[in-house]
Amino acid sequence: MKESSEKVKVLIIGSGPAGYTAAIYAARANLKPVLITGGEPGGQLTTTNDVENFPGYPEGINGPQMMVDLQKQAERFGTDIRYGMVTAVDFSGYPHKATIDDNYEIIADAVIISTGASAKYLGLPSEEKYYNKGVSACAVCDGFFYRGKTVAVVGGGDTAAEEATYLANLCPKVYLLVRRDEMRASKIMQQRVMNSKNIEVLWNTETEEILGDEEEVKGVRVRNNQTGESKDLEISGFFVAIGHQPNTDIFKEYLEMDEAGYLKVQPGSTRTNVEGVFVTGDAADKVYRQAVTAAGTGCMGALDAERFLAAREMEIA
Repeated sequence: MKESSEKVKVLIIGSGPAGYTAAIYAARANLKPVLITGGEPGGQLTTTNDVENFPGYPEGINGPQMMVDLQKQAERFGTDIRYGMVTAVDFSGYPHKATIDDNYEIIADAVIISTGASAKYLGLPSEEKYYNKGVSACAVCDGFFYRGKTVAVVGGGDTAAEEATYLANLCPKVYLLVRRDEMRASKIMQQRVMNSKNIEVLWNTETEEILGDEEEVKGVRVRNNQTGESKDLEISGFFVAIGHQPNTDIFKEYLEMDEAGYLKVQPGSTRTNVEGVFVTGDAADKVYRQAVTAAGTGCMGALDAERFLAAREMEIA
């Protein structure tokens, strides 16, 4: 063992709802977990103003505050939370190894991956300017705030179709901005979009700029990429639905993942193809992507890790 390394029972990589919940359960099981926060401590919820759909908060809660609460709860039971990045892993043998900030090694009997996923954005300066002021990447999370208002969704896949149909139940008018002259979404999702009377699909349409009054979104400027014509649409919410990118690149040498990079788990568990490595939250979940489902799999990951370690101890004994 190198001088700049240490041995732990459980290493948790990531600090969103999945990571902190895994830490709470692992710490209560006396597994003395070490949690490495990653580059965005608290995960995606730290960029969300209001969370109203997480159980137990009847008045809703500010996203960053919710993550602070989860962190405190994990620390209360003895989780060792450290700020840093896992920059490399070695799952080729047992126990498992992880390199922190390129210069420190942690050797772990069990690893729980909770690195999450990042929403893809268009890359417009105005999009960043109005983020959380009318620009969102999650209709299920934020659609409630736009009831009775006109909104736009950008994207042509299943995610965009789902977001648009979800919003159509809340909003009198939904523009769906599709870059091509057809959608990539599955046939059934396309049918749902076409059968929604308050969804207007704008084909061959690119977003040029999000418009607002500095405080909130008021409209969007779009351009037809065939005619070159631009026009302004009056909207209150702009939903980006062009996909998510799971934060899983450092694991690709060792763990099975799908074509999009989501880690594969054994059905009904958080177990990966490598014994003693578990994955929770949005790093594996491309369907639900909610804080509450991430927290649920965080619980599962800790319980799976606890059972794995207990079985190993029995074998050794």
